Amino acid sequence: MQSKNVLENKDNSKVKLTVIRSILLVAALALIIYGLSCGGFKDVMSKAIRICYECIGIG
Repeated sequence: MQSKNVLENKDNSKVKLTVIRSILLVAALALIIYGLSCGGFKDVMSKAIRICYECIGIG
């Protein structure tokens, strides 16, 4: 009886973990798509280029 209950708890934990991971994945993808649609990629790239140029002494 006890071992069956433990197995059910492990299965429930796996299901909960899978649901949480799925929700986080969907949320991350939604935020990435939103950021790309607002032009966030251009801002990040321009800042990254400036930082790299400053690091090597060109900018």
